[in-house]
Amino acid sequence: MTSAALERATYRVSEQDLEYMVLDKEDLPPEFSGYQQVRVGVLDNENMAAHGFTGSTADRFRQAGRITGYMREFGPTSDMNVFDGFNFVGSTVAHLFDNAESVTGWMQDVFLKDFESNVGESVGEGHQLISVTRLDPTGFFDEAVALKAVQGGPQGVVSSTVIDFRVGRILGVAFTGAVGNYDRLDLTNQLALALERRIVQVVLGSV
Repeated sequence: MTSAALERATYRVSEQDLEYMVLDKEDLPPEFSGYQQVRVGVLDNENMAAHGFTGSTADRFRQAGRITGYMREFGPTSDMNVFDGFNFVGSTVAHLFDNAESVTGWMQDVFLKDFESNVGESVGEGHQLISVTRLDPTGFFDEAVALKAVQGGPQGVVSSTVIDFRVGRILGVAFTGAVGNYDRLDLTNQLALALERRIVQVVLGSV
């Protein structure tokens, strides 16, 4: 299937389809074996704004073309030992936009720009965003961007690796978090490629 044909197919996707795009436990890379689901559900613009950077509003996100999203997040069980380098979260999100151009705009003007413009700022709960580094994800069907963000707080430093990619008017996001300052691009890339495959399957009606 061509990129244009796949993009056209995403206009048949409804908000209800997003739930079937995010990854289940059995879809995760082996590094998350034994982890448990800790959060799942609809991620509307109000929720996004409430947990976003200072100045985020539901209206801003709606004006950017975002309709809604669905997320599923996995974390460690209580009997796991947390140590420097430990991966404490792995999650995937599928966002639905008005059109493909809005997804591209979001990746550049909201995702990358908001992270980079908030370096040095408070990000809630006593945490400060220390640094943001752009990364180069590989193997995706269409556009993809990535970054590593390092933040410090009362319990020390944690790092997040995030990949955003486009499938027509759908934005896929894969996210991992590690204790300490660690680049998890390879692991996050695995997660994101599995998410991309699942999104395409749902779009094409094979799930």
